[in-house]
Amino acid sequence: MLQKIFATGIALSLSTALFSQTPETTSPAPAEAAETSSPEPQEKKPTFTFSGFADIYYRYDFSKNASNNRSSFTNSHNSFELGMASLKLESSFGKVGMVADLGFGKRAQEFSYNESGIVASIKQLYITYAATDWLKFTGGSWATHVGYELVDAPLNRNYSMSYMFSYGPFFHTGVKADLTFGKHGFMIGIANPTDYKSAPTDSKKSVIAQYSYAFNDNWKVYLNYVGGTRPADTAKTDQFDAVISGKFSDKFSVGFNGSIFRASIPEVARSLKDDAQDWWASAVYLNFDPTTTFGLTLRSEYFNDQNQLAPTSYATQGASIWANTISANFRVGNLTIIPEMRFESASKDIYTGKDGAEKAGNASALLAAVYRF
Repeated sequence: MLQKIFATGIALSLSTALFSQTPETTSPAPAEAAETSSPEPQEKKPTFTFSGFADIYYRYDFSKNASNNRSSFTNSHNSFELGMASLKLESSFGKVGMVADLGFGKRAQEFSYNESGIVASIKQLYITYAATDWLKFTGGSWATHVGYELVDAPLNRNYSMSYMFSYGPFFHTGVKADLTFGKHGFMIGIANPTDYKSAPTDSKKSVIAQYSYAFNDNWKVYLNYVGGTRPADTAKTDQFDAVISGKFSDKFSVGFNGSIFRASIPEVARSLKDDAQDWWASAVYLNFDPTTTFGLTLRSEYFNDQNQLAPTSYATQGASIWANTISANFRVGNLTIIPEMRFESASKDIYTGKDGAEKAGNASALLAAVYRF
């Protein structure tokens, strides 16, 4: 092919020269001209992106009692633990896209606590269709839009999780539509009951929604909602949630998360005085990065569960809790080392001391390593 192109080019050059000297000389044959000016069309192929991470940790409870931990993924004491190995495949072809996100380990098991077997290893699995540049449809299972923190360790600066993450929704399975108009974003969808990949028999669907606004590249706000019926006791539930993320400079950024959960419990399933109960919480995140290889984050969270709505496996015993977590991030290439201290104080004696006596405060230390690729 190259020989033909070079030969044709030489012929064209000679023909042009001759034409300028001899008017009777004709131009190259149409077939030759077509061969040099019409390249063969390239066949479009799907794009693929493969990524993942792995995290491990060690936690020490100063009261030497693992049960003092009431948030997700770090229920241990004086033990080296495996977090999660995660593999994510993303593919797109034209207007259609797909995400298959798999996780293996205790973190993945707790995330998909309503599932068993291989299904519990599916963190996310969904297909998208971009109907226009401002409208996209999604069907499948995806991580919740509610809250500031995410299940994947590399996406959080604290390794241990907040109470709002632990007691809020983890994921949704259904269909949704995302609409974008300039700085405004809207999402509306219908899903199975919260945290169910396969809906229980005769369960009702949930409604999910979000409004977002980007003031600029550094400041964004999200207003989130989830409403439905809880399969365990058929209680009608609503959760309203707000997230603000802001960046003052390359060295200092902040985050805020506020959430309120309300359950209207039927009389047949009622164990408390009132038929409507709620928990509410707020958290502030202060991030400081003096260099690209080192950062500090303080998370200060107040969680009020006086009506005992938190799941029994993490029972707060009707207390309000003030939890403060300070985490350092040492970054070496794709590896992040996270030493962390956590201090909690409750309105009731919900923790267990070294001597077995109940107390209102507790402290723990943690060291985690997170590698992403």
